Amino acid sequence: MTRPLPQPDPATSPYWNAARQHRLLLPKCTHCTRVHFYPKAICPYCSADTFDWSEASGRGTIYSFTIVKRAPSPAFEAQLPYVVAIVALDEGPCLMSNIISCDPDAVHVGDPVKVGFLDITDEDTLPVFELLKTSK
Repeated sequence: MTRPLPQPDPATSPYWNAARQHRLLLPKCTHCTRVHFYPKAICPYCSADTFDWSEASGRGTIYSFTIVKRAPSPAFEAQLPYVVAIVALDEGPCLMSNIISCDPDAVHVGDPVKVGFLDITDEDTLPVFELLKTSK
């Protein structure tokens, strides 16, 4: 069984195309100039429907996380255990992703992270995060 893959639509295609290039883009409202996530057709702050795409720094902090020890489906069994986290980006929005390349027990709320990219297929790349330092 293969893991579920993104299904880009017109609102999310720029995000997924940038991820394939190992770039993290966020929608930025041209009316109120606020950055938000996830990509959607109208701004969650002012309801405008026009956006630019802004390159994010890729840095943030762990807002919350869980360590997954039982796979939700057979497609994820090979990755066990893994960390699913809410990352508060330096630009403001939060996004859900995985924390990779570390012992899951080393992850703590407030830890600084940076974006990385996991190439699943030639067409599918997922933004993931790595710890910038080991926790105390």
